[in-house]
Amino acid sequence: MDITPIALTCTESASKLGVLLAELSSNPKEESWLTVELISQHLANLLRVRNGPEDNQTILGGTSLPQDLTSLLFKALDGSPIPDDSRAPAVFGILRVSANLCVEHEQNRGQLLEAGFPQAVVSLLEGYVENLPLEPQADPLPLSIPHLQVIKTAIGVLLNASLGYEPVKFRLTSLEVAMTLVRLSSAVYPAGAWMRSTATLFPAGLSELDGLPERVSESWAIRTGLSSWTWRLITELRDDANPLFDTNALPYLIQPLIAFTPPLLTVPPPPNFAQPSHLRTSLLYADFDLLSESCSHLESLALDVEDIRLSLARGFTFPAEHQNVPCLSAMLDFIEQGNYAPLWYVRHETSLDDSDVRSQEKAFDDCKAAVIKAVVEVSGEEKNVDVLCDDSEAMHPGGKFVSRMVNWIRTFVTAGSHGNIRDDMAICATLALGNLTKREFHATLLLSPPHKIAQLLSSEALLSPSTDIKLKHGVIGLLKHLSQSSVQSSFNCSALGDAGVIERIVASGVWDDRSAMMADIVQVNAIGVVKHLCNISIDNSFTFVLPRDGENPPPTGLSQLLALVNRSDTVAIKSEGTRVIVNVIKSLWSNDSTSEQRSAEENQLRQQKRERAIQILATAPYAQALVALIGRSPKYPILINEAVVALSLLSTSRDGGSLVLGTIIKPLPVEVSPPVPGSAAMSTAASVSSETGSPIITSPPAPRSRPPQKRALDHLVRVLRNNGSDGTSSPRRTDLPSYPVELRANICALLGQLGKRAPGENLDVVREAARPTLEDVARTYTNPGRDNMLGVAAKKVLDLWTLG
Repeated sequence: MDITPIALTCTESASKLGVLLAELSSNPKEESWLTVELISQHLANLLRVRNGPEDNQTILGGTSLPQDLTSLLFKALDGSPIPDDSRAPAVFGILRVSANLCVEHEQNRGQLLEAGFPQAVVSLLEGYVENLPLEPQADPLPLSIPHLQVIKTAIGVLLNASLGYEPVKFRLTSLEVAMTLVRLSSAVYPAGAWMRSTATLFPAGLSELDGLPERVSESWAIRTGLSSWTWRLITELRDDANPLFDTNALPYLIQPLIAFTPPLLTVPPPPNFAQPSHLRTSLLYADFDLLSESCSHLESLALDVEDIRLSLARGFTFPAEHQNVPCLSAMLDFIEQGNYAPLWYVRHETSLDDSDVRSQEKAFDDCKAAVIKAVVEVSGEEKNVDVLCDDSEAMHPGGKFVSRMVNWIRTFVTAGSHGNIRDDMAICATLALGNLTKREFHATLLLSPPHKIAQLLSSEALLSPSTDIKLKHGVIGLLKHLSQSSVQSSFNCSALGDAGVIERIVASGVWDDRSAMMADIVQVNAIGVVKHLCNISIDNSFTFVLPRDGENPPPTGLSQLLALVNRSDTVAIKSEGTRVIVNVIKSLWSNDSTSEQRSAEENQLRQQKRERAIQILATAPYAQALVALIGRSPKYPILINEAVVALSLLSTSRDGGSLVLGTIIKPLPVEVSPPVPGSAAMSTAASVSSETGSPIITSPPAPRSRPPQKRALDHLVRVLRNNGSDGTSSPRRTDLPSYPVELRANICALLGQLGKRAPGENLDVVREAARPTLEDVARTYTNPGRDNMLGVAAKKVLDLWTLG
């Protein structure tokens, strides 16, 4: 056909394509496709020119060109999923015209979408995917240069059509193009494939020219560009609310991690890449870009998609879950062994400069952190606990995952302070094991041989004042989960106590005043560990309360905790910290069930320790902390009951009655009682008392008809009254719970105990405040049954006061 494309304008070229389409429909000739190739390439080049005298994009978008391009693409394929070799150049030209027609042009994007062109391009890409193996391949898919150009430009069309244009993005997402893109891109450019061989870049039987270095370089350049465009398009389509990938994507997302893990990471480059070059540097960048994208998607998928978490855990035991790609194991290998690419550090004018290397190193560390988060999320899935933690393998108690996590911790501890150049493995392991330690069985398994994890966690390498906050968070969080079973299991309690866990937490500085900026969650978790270990454990309570022997001993755990409770503005720290004091008091006042196993001398020494500890606790600061818990917790009957029981026990010590009595009738020492629920705004502001140096929670004024209650005694009377059970009614009281009979009976017991041990003016104050309510309760609760217990308790207090 006699045609000189270079002489045609944009409009003339577009019209010529329409004529060619008509000719191909009526009288198809193979040589016509050569003309289509020439015209389309010429038109694509013209459309690359922006800001010319004429707006060619808009002009051509309003013609039949979008529909003609779609029809030409279908004609070129002629029912085949992909073009044959002779028509691939023409398809390449058609795709180029489409890509340049819609770039930065929303109207033309809509025209192409209406013509069905993006949908046709997706079908074309799916055609290339049809013949791919189901599992990822290590070697690149052999493809000629023209077919590589077709695939890359097809992706470019979708990228240009979707940038910032929701209709196309929606259609592509509905066609599930992301999975097609990942499979195809992974086949065309497997991360690190160039480090193995270049023998399979081209299909067998093609031109001998394909073996030339120039052709090989061109093939790699197209492949890396194709990979880059793929992930740019996926990023454009990404929607956190609707993940693009399902579990089928996992084997492909894992491949870049494998490329940055030995042995592939450390093999010497093949001869054609032995020397530095611009191409080799571009391949290094391409591999790292793939790693960054994969790690980002693994993190977000593990966070957002339950099926991903479940599939990764199943695949750890059954590799067939992911076409025999051990995805979770590969993630763990990457965390443990993955490293910077050695070729980053080769000095040459074509290689990475120092600033590039530093940037890559930082980004690589971020990749590893993302994979760690993904692993932690997988371990945190409730349904994965029994998958990742089981006792089916005698060689690996708890399973291979648990054993590997424990070994990571052991390796960190064994290396010591001089060997710990990185702690991310220990952070990952402690967080993952903390997630898996859901029941007593799991805690016992970790605390028993061969793991003996308590000894590892109580090492100075893991817990010291200089330990990074992230590592402290992981270690103390795991200790909290382990300690939760200590009440049910004396073995677990002893294992943690004998390993020196309490001493190590106290020495770690987690509660001292230098930790003012420390994350509250770490301090609360540390409180939780001690709270559980001191519950029904006299020995652990001794450890926590009593100072060490010797001159100038460091502050005790109890004194550190009280100081934290007093200065903190966090309710969880104040309340949970005070619950530690409750548990310590209950333990010290309990019977020692092991006394018969000791000699008389040992029991005497033990009793002396108990008396010293009680003497420390039977002081104003700890009594004030208990009454503050009452004032702070009107909506939490359990907390009020714990404080009441502890105060009752405290009152039985020498001078304890006077101490408790004087404390409950004074204004709360740490924080003013919160306003009556339902009154003015419940918000509080913290200020610091110049006398005590402790935070004081101030509240807005309550209504004049009912002034705010500022004494623990007022709170106790209100609980005893139980929200207006005395016949009064107030809409404000509906915000408060109905208090259990047992709690109210315990308050009666406390008042009775104070009546026996602390007579005087202070007791008169208590009588005046509580007598009307006690009389009402004694009169109301007389029917047989559970509630009668409260009436009897109230009457007993009144009788005791009458006798007094």
